[in-house]
Amino acid sequence: MNQHPGLIGKKLGNTQIFESDGNVTRVTVIEVGPCVVLGRRTLEKDGYSALILGFGEKKTKQVTKPEAGYFAKAGVKPSQVVRELRLSAEEVAKFEQGATIKPSDVFAEGQFVDVTGTTRGRGFTGVMRRWNFRGSSTKTHGTHEYQRHGGSIGTNMTPGRTLPNLKMPGQYGSERVTIQNQKVARIMDDQWVLLVAGAIPGPKGSIVVVRGATKKRGGKKAA
Repeated sequence: MNQHPGLIGKKLGNTQIFESDGNVTRVTVIEVGPCVVLGRRTLEKDGYSALILGFGEKKTKQVTKPEAGYFAKAGVKPSQVVRELRLSAEEVAKFEQGATIKPSDVFAEGQFVDVTGTTRGRGFTGVMRRWNFRGSSTKTHGTHEYQRHGGSIGTNMTPGRTLPNLKMPGQYGSERVTIQNQKVARIMDDQWVLLVAGAIPGPKGSIVVVRGATKKRGGKKAA
């Protein structure tokens, strides 16, 4: 489980930046704030430690009465997106309820991060688009309309059924995906923007969660 600090953000799009040596780095622009601490989970009260973060603003008339009471208790405006991030007790103790977290409070340039988002939904697709099948080039022996089919999906008598987990047409996209070990190229606190090298899942305007990388050294900001 990833227990590195992180922030909620919105994917704004892609661009490129020039490094000091003249090389071009392609980056994804993520708006990671302002993120507000709505609450804290502690080992003594809840059995685990975590931060409850809010991102964006929501109209008061769109909030239910229980939600309105929760935001009022935290002393903040209603948030559009609420996420709970599991952290160590030491990390949770660093942030007070109602505080606003800047990108530089969590990340550093050159740090590696994991970005989690929801991929673009593509609806019901065939095997060529969903699984990158080559397709059939058979155009003889009386076959027709067969170029984009998946081919054989099982045997006749034994076992006499289609085996599970076969790659077949179906719903493609709109799933939770984490891209690991992406490098933080720039941090712009004044614009609440984080530039991450490479691509991240989801279309423009989608909500993502950026956290320190778990499988690479340098995933956590140095103290």
